[in-house]
Amino acid sequence: MRPPASLPPRFGLDPARMRLPVSDRWRTIREHLVTRVPLPADRIDAMFAAGRFHDAEGPLDTDAPYVSGGSVWFHRDLPDEAPVPFAIDVAYRDDDVLVADKPHFLATIPRGRHVRETALVRLRDEHGLPDLSPAHRLDRVTAGLVLFVIRREARGSYQNLFRDRRVEKTYTAVTRYDPTLPPTTTVRSRITKERGVVTAREVPGEPNAETLVELLQHRDDPLLGPIARHRLTPRTGRTHQLRLHLASLGIPILGDPFYPELRDVPLDDFRAPLQLLAATLTWPDPRTGERRTVHTRRALTAWDDPAGWLG
Repeated sequence: MRPPASLPPRFGLDPARMRLPVSDRWRTIREHLVTRVPLPADRIDAMFAAGRFHDAEGPLDTDAPYVSGGSVWFHRDLPDEAPVPFAIDVAYRDDDVLVADKPHFLATIPRGRHVRETALVRLRDEHGLPDLSPAHRLDRVTAGLVLFVIRREARGSYQNLFRDRRVEKTYTAVTRYDPTLPPTTTVRSRITKERGVVTAREVPGEPNAETLVELLQHRDDPLLGPIARHRLTPRTGRTHQLRLHLASLGIPILGDPFYPELRDVPLDDFRAPLQLLAATLTWPDPRTGERRTVHTRRALTAWDDPAGWLG
């Protein structure tokens, strides 16, 4: 259900909707909220005083009668977040979609400690697109292209494109150079990700992940030593697939805090970003069949500016 007009989105975020149980237990909505919302009663009273609790007609008073089976809308308190000091660019836009060129360290959607500092919330707020939604996701530490759907009516068509693997994606990555590896190789493995564990892992069994790895360039850098730039073409979409597959080849992506070993990096440490970039997206327009290809305008600094990446 769309939020009521009396409580519009805030910072690009829709208000939360709380359904009121069918019951005659409570005399007022406040009495119910005090028992249900994990906040002190004086904090709930302050939110009422500030007009933060709404029904479909407008803000509620503390003595508003309980409505069995009704609804209450409110904006949640936002977590403290370190601002991500990089802009999010638009690489392509038409009537249906917007392709964002996301910087490193910006999550795709609100989750956990990242709410305002996410691509979805920033784009909704900056471009006035309250119905914007992602058709897929990109890791917070990965930069590059993410496709968002502008119109609600078009969401299903674009989500189906990704579900049916009709969207072609390529990435670039910078790693150490290993001259013993072939210039082109396909990595296949079985990847599993357990709930509550931040890293994924490869396990024995039938492969469920496949990546084509192609060497584009290599050189000896005065600061980084032998480094290589690769094009990666995932043929499946497992969590952390590209990062795991390059680590399994013995050439983990530069700046990776997870693979081959988990490192504790503070969320507000924006130095030495992971050198992985979603470089191209190609898809058939669901209405016309016309193929569209979008290229990132971003670059990987470990390759173009090693001193800047290290600093």
